[in-house]
Order: sequence, then C-alpha cells, then structure tokens
Amino acid sequence: MKKIVLASASPRRRELLSQVGIEFEVKPADGEEKITSTEPSKIVEELSYQKAMFTARALEKENGHVPEGCIVIGADTIVSYEDRILGKPADRDKAIQMLSMLQGNTHQVYTGVTVLTGESGSWKVHTFFECTDVIFYPVSEEEIEAYVDSGDPMDKAGSYGIQGAWGAYVKGIRGDYNNVVGLPVARLIYETKKIGIDLRG
Repeated sequence: MKKIVLASASPRRRELLSQVGIEFEVKPADGEEKITSTEPSKIVEELSYQKAMFTARALEKENGHVPEGCIVIGADTIVSYEDRILGKPADRDKAIQMLSMLQGNTHQVYTGVTVLTGESGSWKVHTFFECTDVIFYPVSEEEIEAYVDSGDPMDKAGSYGIQGAWGAYVKGIRGDYNNVVGLPVARLIYETKKIGIDLRG
C-alpha cells in the first residue's frame, strides 16, 4: 500500500480527498514560503511546490532517506480580483473591505497543486493549477458585517467560504466548485493518472 501524505492542515482539503475515496495521512507543511511571481497561476504553483517540499523534507529526515513510493500532495489557493491577490484577511476591517469589493462582481479562484513522488532516492515533481470564476450577487453592508462577525471568513482566502453561509450570495461559478473549496480533486486524480499513479488504488 503506497503512502499518501497531504501537506496541509486544511479541514476542507482533508474532506475533499476523503470524499473521493483517497486514503492519506496529514502532515502540514512547516516552513517559510517565498513568492517570486506576480501572476496568480504561477504564485499558487510556487506555493504548492514549497508546501509539498517542506513536508517531503520532514519525511526524509524521519526516514533518513527519500521514502520510496511515498506521495506528497501540497496545495495553495488564492483569490484574484482585477489582478489583485486576496489572501486571508488580517482583521475584521480587511475582511469587510474584501467582501465589499467582491460583491456584485466576478473574481477568480486559483489553486495550485504539487504532487511529489519518492523515486530512486529523489522526489519526482508534478505541478498544475486550476482556475474557477465565481460570480456574487450584490450584498448589503449589513449582510457583509454579519457574515464577518460570524468569524467564518477569517481563515479563508478572499474572506469567504463558498460552502458556508456566504454561499447564499453566489450567483454562479464557471469551472470546478471543489477548486473554490480548496482542492480540484477530479483534476488531481486525472493528473496523477497521467503520470501512472492511481491515488485510489
């Protein structure tokens, strides 16, 4: 049985992997990420690679070598609106500001995914990104403040979770819904099959 490790503490990513029948362990990435790109697709690919690599190095240390056949999955999600990158809000005001900007408009959610496979003493890398358009209905200031005060947006890129109460304002999406939640699982299964890995087998 191959060992699959998710390099993320996100309960949403854990849920998505479990839903499609993938058995895995969780070992969150621990290290300082550095961004060198300004393009959303490149940023998420870069960050997903760094996260996967932090966990892979920790596994190497534990085992004294690169664990043969071990698969590490790293992911990173960002929200982009008119070329502005929206990460997790620093405080209540930032969350209100972000949601006020996104309401009534269309924005993009990017998730980068890196799959590392331990092979012959080194890590084989496969990285890709997925992008989904999300369209919100107009939302009043009171509604935004009530949602922010619920605490739900504080750990989420773009200050909202599509699967929570804010879902009431989603007019539509173009692309993969799971990508907005935090992991494009169908694409992950497709991409890994292309490199000869069956994550569910």
